[in-house]
Amino acid sequence: MASDQNTGAGAPAYSSAPADQRGYEPTAPLPPFAGDGSGQAGSGSTGTTPPKKRRGRALAGALALLVLAGGAGFGGAYVYDQTNDDSGTSGSTVSSLDKDNSATDTKVSGGTVQAVAAKVLPSVVQINVKGQQESGSGTGIIISSDGEILTNNHVVDVAGDGGTITVAFNDGSNAKAEIVGTDVKTDLAVIKAEGKSGLEPATLGDSADLKVGQEVIAIGSPFGLESTVTSGIISALNRPVSSSDGTGTGTPTTFPAVQTDAAINPGNSGGPLVDLEGNVIAINSAIRSGTTTSGESGSIGLGFAIPIDLAKNVAKQLLDGKKVQHAQIGVSVDNFLGPDGITGVGAQVEGVTAGGAAEKAGLKKGDVITAVNGTLIPSSEALVAAVRGFNPGEKITLTYTRGGKKAETDVTLGSDGGKTE
Repeated sequence: MASDQNTGAGAPAYSSAPADQRGYEPTAPLPPFAGDGSGQAGSGSTGTTPPKKRRGRALAGALALLVLAGGAGFGGAYVYDQTNDDSGTSGSTVSSLDKDNSATDTKVSGGTVQAVAAKVLPSVVQINVKGQQESGSGTGIIISSDGEILTNNHVVDVAGDGGTITVAFNDGSNAKAEIVGTDVKTDLAVIKAEGKSGLEPATLGDSADLKVGQEVIAIGSPFGLESTVTSGIISALNRPVSSSDGTGTGTPTTFPAVQTDAAINPGNSGGPLVDLEGNVIAINSAIRSGTTTSGESGSIGLGFAIPIDLAKNVAKQLLDGKKVQHAQIGVSVDNFLGPDGITGVGAQVEGVTAGGAAEKAGLKKGDVITAVNGTLIPSSEALVAAVRGFNPGEKITLTYTRGGKKAETDVTLGSDGGKTE
């Protein structure tokens, strides 16, 4: 089955139920593999069968996911406000997204976990959500002094229409909150707490220059235990991670994840992954987990976070009241396997959208895309994740094979126009 051009997203975060034979968190069923930044792709040219879907959700905050392959080196999308002059702030409000405001640029002296925790904890909140059918909790990051909070879409999605969202702050206070905007494809959302001022926004760093082995700290509310701090390292970069919402009907999420061994559990979703200077470098969103005999699941050292460059871009558009636009190439793709039938060696083009970016760049049906900007692409899902890390209008270099011969082409990425399908 080949994919169409829209990248998937939107994974809500709930765990319970026994794990399947692959050991993945079963709360959100594993979606079919995704294409180029497009949508769902099939099982590969050899006809392997994608994992079966499961239904069922519990009440916490971790994502089911499937990790195929990945590496480091895509860089990162330029943020939205680099091409927009407005600062996104007014008056005395302090915003993490305002590059001209130095109030959030303070660094941690000493670079210890203790020092980082002391700096970042006041900017982290617990989010409690109740909907018509279920309730749960997750984590959020304060990005403005008047109560704007960045989190995962799957954390607040439970509220639906007519649900309730409350926020518990580090000082012990609580406030109701409303959704400002959500982006299903990147699993990100911004909410606004009511009646708040003088909050301490987090310092948002950059994810383009992260290094494997770099020490990081995760902060959140695992299983409702607010203000929990764990530490570890960056285990991998640009790891293609896919998850879905557990219902079998939602749009799947695929993103170029920062992988970490810092303990992340249900409830950490939406919380910060920070460096030793106290900069938020990613948004904790997914885990691969072990499951106990009682059906509970938790960290086995495989956590995944949305790069902050991507999150800043999305948050800025949501706060501006705009539909979030996602980059796309304009092809449908499928996994392409090597002669052994099990090794992924690329993403094969199954169809090309007329007038799209791929057609303009000379790609044709049957081409096998093997790298983006020099970084290997072993699967269709890896291509989705790579494209998701860029913005419409950016130029990337694709390496591909045609008839056994290697070639390169520059592609100016198109846009999905903000569609959520």
